[in-house]
Amino acid sequence: MMKRALEITSISAENIRLNKKPVKNAVVVIRVEHGYECSTKPAPDKGTNPKWNESLVVDLPLHAGFITVEVKCKSSSGKYNLVGGAIVPISDFAGEFGAPEGHVHFLSYRLRDSSGVRTDGIINISAKMAIAALAHTYEVPQPEIGVPVGDPRRMMAAGGLVTGVPVWYAQPCRC
Repeated sequence: MMKRALEITSISAENIRLNKKPVKNAVVVIRVEHGYECSTKPAPDKGTNPKWNESLVVDLPLHAGFITVEVKCKSSSGKYNLVGGAIVPISDFAGEFGAPEGHVHFLSYRLRDSSGVRTDGIINISAKMAIAALAHTYEVPQPEIGVPVGDPRRMMAAGGLVTGVPVWYAQPCRC
């Protein structure tokens, strides 16, 4: 499966609250497709406007249509609760006719809670398609066709391999 690299910088969030209270230990979780996710470290500042300024590089499959950006906060029990999330279309920063590879796009999205209801929170991110690394090429030897036959010394003198193709005749051969 072909992939491309996407660099997302979680810059900050504005007015994020959980049950109308400021959050502590807020993290940003980036999810690409089913099951693959990565997250930032908890924001050093507490309150409604956390700042991360942390970059994450993720593999983005060519067929991916969107990524999910979520803000979560750590509860006293150690579990992360969803504050809000946004679905970011890939076309916002990697359109077919968009900016060149490596161009930074600054984006802001309104967060939605787990029910899909808009919250007052906003997430600020930057995204760019990372410049592709040079592909490593490996030289694969071509398999030799044929089966060695006879005396190994005579076989080496004659070139080493014999290739045979079975041929079937409708009438038996008369020798």
